[in-house]
Amino acid sequence: MFIRTAICAALLLWTPQAAFAADARQDKPLSKRALEDLSFRLHATVAPYFPAEAPGGVVLVVKDGQTVLRRAYGMADATRGVKMAPEMAMRIGSMTKQFTATAILLLADEGKLSVDDEITRYLPDYPTQGKKITIEHLLTHTSGIVSYTGKPGFPQRAPQDITVAAQIDSFKNDPLQFEPGSTWRYNNSGYYLLGAIIEKASGLPYHQFLEQRIFVPLGMEHTAYEGHARSGWPSAAGHSPLEKGFGPARPLGKNQSYAAGELVSTVDDLAKWDAAVGKKLLKPATWQRAFTSYRLKDGKDSHYGYGWEMSLVQGEPAIGHSGSTRGFRSYGLRLPAKGVYVAVLTNGDAGMVVPDVVARRAAAVAIGKPLPEFREVALDAAGLDAVAGVYTLDKDSQRVFRRDGEFLSLQRPGRGPLVLKAMSANEFFVPDTADWFVFQRDSAGKVTGVIYHQDGRVLAHARSGEAPPPRIVARIADAAFDAHVGRYEMQPGMVLEVRREGSRYVVQPTGQRQVEIFPLSETHFFARDVDAEISFEGPGLQFKQGGRSFTARRI
Repeated sequence: MFIRTAICAALLLWTPQAAFAADARQDKPLSKRALEDLSFRLHATVAPYFPAEAPGGVVLVVKDGQTVLRRAYGMADATRGVKMAPEMAMRIGSMTKQFTATAILLLADEGKLSVDDEITRYLPDYPTQGKKITIEHLLTHTSGIVSYTGKPGFPQRAPQDITVAAQIDSFKNDPLQFEPGSTWRYNNSGYYLLGAIIEKASGLPYHQFLEQRIFVPLGMEHTAYEGHARSGWPSAAGHSPLEKGFGPARPLGKNQSYAAGELVSTVDDLAKWDAAVGKKLLKPATWQRAFTSYRLKDGKDSHYGYGWEMSLVQGEPAIGHSGSTRGFRSYGLRLPAKGVYVAVLTNGDAGMVVPDVVARRAAAVAIGKPLPEFREVALDAAGLDAVAGVYTLDKDSQRVFRRDGEFLSLQRPGRGPLVLKAMSANEFFVPDTADWFVFQRDSAGKVTGVIYHQDGRVLAHARSGEAPPPRIVARIADAAFDAHVGRYEMQPGMVLEVRREGSRYVVQPTGQRQVEIFPLSETHFFARDVDAEISFEGPGLQFKQGGRSFTARRI
């Protein structure tokens, strides 16, 4: 539900003190002409992402304290034909986490807790399985606790109202996934627990603490825990994709997101929030710690502080966070050294506008380093085969490109594949990101390497091997696939549902999103956006993913 984007997984080392100090900058205001010119360029950059009659969004760009762009796009309610307006409130999903983290740090500054405290000091009945789990582990997604939103059955339970205690009970007895502090893994359970700790340490309900200590002091009149708004205010309706088009958002019950993602806000309130970050509420040293990337036990950088992700935009240090919840997606991005803040709120969930991409493109324009436009072109099989191969950056980083029918796919170690789209014979971009690849050729036209452009970094990979055989999608009759439609039990509580939706073939594991699969033959299928293959054998199937193989029986 609340996920970290691939964009913000960039390898990055930078000095948080420098970026923090830059918050104090007071640049000369833009002239009226310069302001109008930048506003025009920003609008031209973001407008194409929002079709006029589809669910839309609001984009705000602030530079050195001046609002450069504040504009609404698309529909606030596509079913009723209501247009989006700049002042409308929307769910912000996991952008909630920076407010939860700040609430914890307010209590730390007052001496009511320490981020080094073990969580059992405030949640004495929580079973830590003999491990030391601290508040900092929860803040930095390094606790090892299972994320409840990734558990089987969560999508089915999400529409139901739930108490905080009951939600915690749903995951507290699950085995830890790793030693606390050893691994970074995005985790909504950790921030859910932080909400309970805030209540215990402050004596106030989570929503009241945030209201009294953050929202009211900063004049954020239209930001609140959902259902606890302090005044009436126009809001946008959420939307979810259907097989064709979109419809009303899937329902989400009360307290399902809680301190991990249940706030509602507007771009104007988020601008007030950004103006306070680094300057108000907390001690300077506390803000600095919040923006410092947590280091794992092996010394590796997690690229995540306390409720903020650390990344780059065209080489400039950036601090931000995405949000994704039913019906809505969001992104807030700060470039402290450049005095830039971008907020993007949208009222469509997965499969619609990607706020991360809009925000990063807008930020790049605001700092005078616009990203190239991505325009897809078609390449034939020979063009794709020419660039397919194995490319190596160093001993720890290798990328494999292969032809998947009419596409080029990228396989990364330990991660799912990406389907790339061509811009030319040598240039390919990663959909829903601001990243692209440029293949290098020698004088004879043979491909010798590839350059990966990510967040302003240029990473050169040398060609080191041949590609795996291309996967060529076969044409099969729908009736041949229909013979496989059904439910297959992989293990108790985990069922793989196989079904056909029109001309699309899909599988859906219990509690997880559905994945489209493509035929290599009448019995052998593969997925493009996850590293998975399925072979139907007799009364069951073989499911292969990430080097592992599972047998499932038809039920």
